[in-house]
Amino acid sequence: MKTLFRSLGLAVVATLTIGANGHWNMNVEAQDRSYAIGNPEAEATLKEFVSYTCPHCATFTTEGEAPLQIGHIGSGKVRLEVHSVIRNVVDLTATMLVQCGESSNFLRNHTIFMNKQGEWLEKARNTSAAQQAVWTGPNRMQGRQNMAKALGFYEIMKIRGYERPQIDRCLADQDRADTLIANTRADFAEYGIKGTPSFVLNDELLEGVHDWAALETSLNERLIPHTGIGF
Repeated sequence: MKTLFRSLGLAVVATLTIGANGHWNMNVEAQDRSYAIGNPEAEATLKEFVSYTCPHCATFTTEGEAPLQIGHIGSGKVRLEVHSVIRNVVDLTATMLVQCGESSNFLRNHTIFMNKQGEWLEKARNTSAAQQAVWTGPNRMQGRQNMAKALGFYEIMKIRGYERPQIDRCLADQDRADTLIANTRADFAEYGIKGTPSFVLNDELLEGVHDWAALETSLNERLIPHTGIGF
């Protein structure tokens, strides 16, 4: 699987109406290089850089997504921008499916692919050289369809309410695939990302922050006012 997981060479705006309850974590907007979740007028913007073939990213989703959504995004204080990092053809295919359809579907699609990563990533690691050759061959749409079948992506998308024709339309969008790879190159160049998951808070790369415990500490230090009494 080493060949498949080498770098690729770095390799619509729709907003869900927010009710009076102020649940900003239901507000999802597709941007040029990310999906933004939360209050557009939030005092802080957190950029999250994740790869669907990164086990640490799946761990972050399990440990950090709920407290981040409840404690920071839902209140409207923080806006989250999720940037997908394309490291290989499996990343590319998963990302194309996570981003398939309406923007309001993105967060749940993202979560289910991360939560089920342990199942499908193991299948990817155990594929034969012949099957990998199909995935990376000249017929890129056929390769992505073959991968989606082999790794159970069609079944995951069916759970999310997608039918086969819609899934295949998303997998066939080569312009979108090229854009996603270009977005990764642009993100790495602009923000100095070295690995995943990584985080940028108000345009500052959080050095050494790659899990929920470290991110929570950084958010608390930078966003929660500290007061003291002087004598």
